[in-house]
Amino acid sequence: MNKIYPSAAKALEGVVRDGQLMAVGGFGLCGIPEALIQALHDSGVKNLTCIANNAGVDGFGLGKLLETRQIKKMIASYVGENKEFERQYLAGELELEFTPQGTLAEKLRAGGAGIPAFFTRTGVGTVVAEGKETREFDGHTYLMERSLVPDVSLVKAAVADTSGNLRFNLTARNFNPACAMAGKICIAEVERIVELGELEPDDVHLPGIYVHRIVLNAHPEKRIEKRTITEAK
Repeated sequence: MNKIYPSAAKALEGVVRDGQLMAVGGFGLCGIPEALIQALHDSGVKNLTCIANNAGVDGFGLGKLLETRQIKKMIASYVGENKEFERQYLAGELELEFTPQGTLAEKLRAGGAGIPAFFTRTGVGTVVAEGKETREFDGHTYLMERSLVPDVSLVKAAVADTSGNLRFNLTARNFNPACAMAGKICIAEVERIVELGELEPDDVHLPGIYVHRIVLNAHPEKRIEKRTITEAK
C-alpha cells in the first residue's frame, strides 16, 4: 500500500470535508503541519471543529483558518497570541471548549487507546466541570472526561519511512503522537522520507499502523516564537 502522496492537497483529497472533527499536532509554533494546514485552507472546507493545544498566531498555523472562518469551534488549552481568535470569541463568532492541557493530552491518548472516558481531579470545582459527571474515589471528587476521536488528524514529523513509521525531532514530538493515534485517519507531513528498514526500531516514535498518508515538506518555514519584554528604564 502506497502511503506517499505528491502534495499536501493530494493527501487531503477525498478525506477532508465540511463539519469534521479534526486534530492538529503541535505546541505553539513547534511541530505544526504547515503545508497540510495551508492545503486545508486552500481546500475551502468549513465548519470545522479543531482540536489543538493552541490556535497558532495571526496569519500562520491554524490562525490562517480562523481568518477565513473555516473553524467554527476550537477545543484547546491556550489561545493567546492570536488577536483574531480573541476577537471572534468575544464577538460570539467562535465556539471554544477550554480544556486543561494535561486533560487534553489524555483525552487524545485515551481516544487512541479505545478508552471512551476517564476520571481526573483536574477541573473539579471550576467552570471546566460544568455539566460533567463527578464521582468520589478514596475521599476525593473526580471529574469524568470523554475521550476524543477526531475524524482526521494532521501531524508533523521529522522523518517517515515508506510504511509510515515516524520519528519526531526533540520537543516537536509534543502533541503529535497522541493526535496521530486518536484520529480515524492520520496524515503526516514530514521533512524526509526514507526506505523501510532505514529507521532503527528504537528510533521509531510512532508505528506506521497509525499513519495512513504521508506528504513531504522538505523546507518548512519553522517560525520561532520570540519572547517580548519591556526594556529596563
